[in-house]
Amino acid sequence: MSTPPEPEVLNNQSGPASCVALAHGCPPTEQVRSRSGPDRVRSAIRVQKYGGSSLATADRIKAAAQRIDRVAAAGVPTVVVVSAMGDTTDELIALACSVSPHPPDREMDMLLSTGETVSATLMAMALHDLGRPAVSLSGGQAGIKSTSVFTRARITEVQPDRIRAELKAGKVVIVTGFQGVTEEMDVTTLGRGGSDTTAVALACSLDAERCEIYTDVEGVYTADPRIVPSARKLAEIGYEEMLELAQLGAKVMHPRAVELGELYDLPILVAHSGRDTPGTLIQRLTEGEGPMEIRKNVRGIAHDTDVARITLSGIPDRPGIAAAIFEPLAEASLSVDTIAQSSGAAGTTDLSFTLSRAELARALEITRDVAHRLGAAAVDPAEDLAKVSIVGTGMQSAPGYAARMFSTLARAGINIEIISTSDIRITCVVARESVHEAVRVLHDAFELDRN
Repeated sequence: MSTPPEPEVLNNQSGPASCVALAHGCPPTEQVRSRSGPDRVRSAIRVQKYGGSSLATADRIKAAAQRIDRVAAAGVPTVVVVSAMGDTTDELIALACSVSPHPPDREMDMLLSTGETVSATLMAMALHDLGRPAVSLSGGQAGIKSTSVFTRARITEVQPDRIRAELKAGKVVIVTGFQGVTEEMDVTTLGRGGSDTTAVALACSLDAERCEIYTDVEGVYTADPRIVPSARKLAEIGYEEMLELAQLGAKVMHPRAVELGELYDLPILVAHSGRDTPGTLIQRLTEGEGPMEIRKNVRGIAHDTDVARITLSGIPDRPGIAAAIFEPLAEASLSVDTIAQSSGAAGTTDLSFTLSRAELARALEITRDVAHRLGAAAVDPAEDLAKVSIVGTGMQSAPGYAARMFSTLARAGINIEIISTSDIRITCVVARESVHEAVRVLHDAFELDRN
């Protein structure tokens, strides 16, 4: 369960009216209109995104510029979205906190947006030195409009007129990722991973051929290869499975970018920025199509160590209690994940939920206040937890996956604290110290190292 965010709407100004609201922010009654589908005509435009690790040094910027130049030299109109260099964002956050213990969100966005500006201008310079005309644009100059929720804004509209004009003039367009501008012309940032969303949003608004995400990994793997050396790179994966993996801890793509790609039916390639090796194509998969690997019911193992839990014990077991607990958390914009409830004694119940460790302190303060008003017996926090998940389309219709997952963890001596499921995933909350072993034994149990 999570707090519903503000809708992220992409309004394409380059053709017939088109409005897409991200699925997790779109009310069920809202009409979603898109030019996705078989009748959609895509342009030859290519949108590429380079992450911070791919731009961490001057040499890496030059190497990325050479890749971009090769694409542009082939006559492909190219738009490039860049993140801040290396750890620049973390360094700027630390700098701000050294100046002010509680920096205003608006000023933080102004500060953090400078990281992408540095990358964009340096990339344009590197392309100029290769003889390739290029221009750097801020999010606002590129026509990216956003909400006014500083540090976690949502894109409301993309007006790519300036981008189209620069492409028509024969230039490579370099756009700062991670940022937009409000109606009041205030600079906003889109939250961690926001450059992925910038790139996909621009590709959708330009009816691009596809969006290419270049990073420090070669694609999407069946598990984190740093934990499971035998993990396989997937040639392709469907949007739904990729979204689950991204939400459950896979860092290779931001969930909002995957959602937007699915709604516009935009192919997204994830590949290594420094190697000319095939990556992973995220696209719509039809049952029975594609290589044999896409018919495996379990496609990957995801894990997340950023997990905290709050347990309320001895709360009254009556209608409205859950709402009384979670509504104040939602009003504080705190996102709640896995929820478990069990019956207690004498008309009471125990309720546990997980959330990000960074949000534990705020959530605990709110929950203790609610618990006091409800007459709960105790509120217990825990920070030493993690989640491990198996993900794959078709698991619900094929019996035995939950049993195999639970028995595998039991044989490894790993205790399960909370279980959560959806149509295409099963998630277990376990001790953080056990999560890497959980990933390894599950990857082996489901034979994900085999095609």
